[in-house]
Amino acid sequence: MEKLSTKEILKQNLDRSVPKRLGELKILLHNVRSMHNVGAAFRSADAFGIDEILISGFTPHPPRPEISKTAIGAEKHVEWDKISDFENDLSNLKKSGYRLVGLEQTTESVLLPNYRLSKDQKICLVFGNEVTGVDEEILPYIDDFVEIPQYGHKHSLNVSVTVGVALYAFLEKYW
Repeated sequence: MEKLSTKEILKQNLDRSVPKRLGELKILLHNVRSMHNVGAAFRSADAFGIDEILISGFTPHPPRPEISKTAIGAEKHVEWDKISDFENDLSNLKKSGYRLVGLEQTTESVLLPNYRLSKDQKICLVFGNEVTGVDEEILPYIDDFVEIPQYGHKHSLNVSVTVGVALYAFLEKYW
């Protein structure tokens, strides 16, 4: 056994096809305060072949050295857009066939492994603030809520970890 070189890994990655609906998946980062978390979201989005990251609220956006440091250049390969008119922009997203799925612990959340969707459903995953989660003001725009099952004493994960876990779960759902 030998480790692959970075060139071999890149070739292998680029030779793979992203499952169609996974490639159309969008991420919405709302009021994420840490540039390192934003950079990590870009890096995970690139790894999974994600179509676009939407940025809203006070979430920082590229170009910023702090984002690039964590993203290691992934922000140059993942489309992104800053949305400011929440109601209009999310309405247009829904008209384009997207279902908004919030990663949040609510009274109506479904555990992520149990969440079912049709293979042709386009999804926009919504992630919120590191401390307060998805803001109350945007909860009404979200179609479904999912949460990652947890078994320890802490009740949350870092938002960048949540992005990676959720993207892998949706990879499995779209495979």
